[in-house]
Amino acid sequence: MRIQTGVEGFDELVQGGILSERVYLLSGPPGSGKTTFGIQFLAQGAALGEVGLYVTLTESPQNIIDDMSNYALNVNTLIKMKKLLFADLGPRMEYGYMDDLHHVISPDYDVGHASVEGEAPSPAMVFKDIAAYVSEYNIKRLVIDSVSSIRFTTRDRTLEEKEISRFIRNLKRIGCTTILLSEMTDPNAYSTEQFATHGVFFLHNFLYDKTMTRALQIIKMRGTKHDCNMFSVEFTERGLKVTGRLD
Repeated sequence: MRIQTGVEGFDELVQGGILSERVYLLSGPPGSGKTTFGIQFLAQGAALGEVGLYVTLTESPQNIIDDMSNYALNVNTLIKMKKLLFADLGPRMEYGYMDDLHHVISPDYDVGHASVEGEAPSPAMVFKDIAAYVSEYNIKRLVIDSVSSIRFTTRDRTLEEKEISRFIRNLKRIGCTTILLSEMTDPNAYSTEQFATHGVFFLHNFLYDKTMTRALQIIKMRGTKHDCNMFSVEFTERGLKVTGRLD
């Protein structure tokens, strides 16, 4: 079954939407629109009655909520309706902070599950918490921001790649449609995430004809006929919008 992403102009490029209960990788440089794409995806599902969870490993949930509230996506309303949840699974920002509880932001910003914090969250730790949230809140759409944050928790490169692969394989089994955000800036620098996920989307931000240009490229999507060329992207009051093909 295909589901709509909520990103105007994108679904038409992938035969009407992305395949449900699969794992996708959305990569790109800073400012290219990764977070916005993820929130649009969750808001679209929430509007259809599907509970969505945004897992952050780098930024505070409140900052993301404040930023995304500038769009006409009804973020705060969806939070109050318990259709859009945020989980902070990253390390604490404050040095010397002693309270090591992680938060799930609910309509009343109550504390949800608690887990003990280490110096950096490992893929296994993050998955364990995510699986608990999915079970308790009946999550159907999931965004993880970002997989890059759990990549460098070991000095052993071989073990790192193995753990990322295990992380993605386990995500495929929890019954969610998942989008992994990544700060990868070179689409030709192939990684385990690109091979292991069902689809790879890349958001570009570059100088084109003396103008800074944003674009989207669908590099891979299993089971779907798609164009691999770049398409122009712009920010609107409802978030990202994919427009015409970039020649």
